[in-house]
Amino acid sequence: MLACALLLFAAAAVRAQDRDQQAFQTIEHGRYMAIAGDCAGCHTGPGGKPFAGGGALETPFGILLAPNITPDVQTGIGGWTDDQFVDAVRDGTGRSGDHLYPAMPYTYYTRMKREDVIAIRAFLDTVEPVSNLVHPNQLPFPFNQREAMAGWNALYFKSGELEPNPGKSAEWNRGAYLVEGAEHCGLCHTPKNVMGGDETSKPMQGSVLQNWFAPDLTGNRRIGIGEWTADDIVLYLKTGRNRYDIASGPMADAVTHSTSHLSDADLRAIAVYLKDLPPSGGTAQPVAAQNPAMQQGRAIYADQCAACHTMRGDGIVGLFPRLGGAPLVQQAQATSLIRVVLEGSRSVATEGAPTGPAMPSFAWKLSDAEVAAVLTFIRNSWGNAAPAVAAADVGKMRHQLQSRAQAQ
Repeated sequence: MLACALLLFAAAAVRAQDRDQQAFQTIEHGRYMAIAGDCAGCHTGPGGKPFAGGGALETPFGILLAPNITPDVQTGIGGWTDDQFVDAVRDGTGRSGDHLYPAMPYTYYTRMKREDVIAIRAFLDTVEPVSNLVHPNQLPFPFNQREAMAGWNALYFKSGELEPNPGKSAEWNRGAYLVEGAEHCGLCHTPKNVMGGDETSKPMQGSVLQNWFAPDLTGNRRIGIGEWTADDIVLYLKTGRNRYDIASGPMADAVTHSTSHLSDADLRAIAVYLKDLPPSGGTAQPVAAQNPAMQQGRAIYADQCAACHTMRGDGIVGLFPRLGGAPLVQQAQATSLIRVVLEGSRSVATEGAPTGPAMPSFAWKLSDAEVAAVLTFIRNSWGNAAPAVAAADVGKMRHQLQSRAQAQ
């Protein structure tokens, strides 16, 4: 009997060990998928504990705060069931049945597999519980009325997992799953209508977000990534830089918290999928070199910019981005360029590229007209072609940045 008992105990121990191993695999998978979903990027506030909420999400309708998703029972998700968590992530439905706002990208997460979302929950159950009550809805009336989201969802939300395309490779389908689902790239890079819904006829063709312009990711050779190779895309997502560009603004955050931690295989899959996107349309005529703004801009560029970016706009690979033939420089809107010149910028620092180059602010030095002139010159030199920048647009951005700094 004692021998039987020992055998039963040993068998139970083995089963428990199997469950623990399975739990570890699930948790580790959930950790990875939480990285792919960039959960920490939004749900960790400035100087706050991981996933304890408080990160500000700027929308055209006002400010939302990311909630606490640690396993704290009172202020986090510790008291939630798995089904409630899945409903929130994939369907935008809160624990008490209220509608979430699409700043929480359930419109993209809906394409994720249930088991991936459950794994994220398993991982979140292992993080430190933090008591931090966050009131996410900071929107002014009438946008703070969540009931209106039922109508918005009817217009702009289609629930359902992403189905694999049998005509494409497994690598392409993995890339589609990450780009269209977990990484929710279209949330920033697809244009939005006045109601904040995706313009589905222009997928990945660039959009303004938080006073930045998320550029065109299609195969357009002038304003998209048509000239980028798959290796260029992988390097950019892994290190935050390549021979064409250096990540800054919201993309720097995405590289820091998400893409720089993905496997090389997943980065390659993303690149394969993005390289298969059809090019967006549209052409642009360069502003004539004899234009007064171009002449003024050339002189300012020679004095203020050429030391880093060179007179030919070549830049220095890995330190200062090239400007000639650069897609971001030639976007229809110069939003990001105006902001960087006025505010300055520090690029992302990653394990693969630990030095984060910086650009100083020129707001104190250049007037609105001078910023407009130098950007018009940059956007229409070295083979570039883009609309001229208006001094009024620079003034508007300057005012917005000043107001934001005062509010902080």
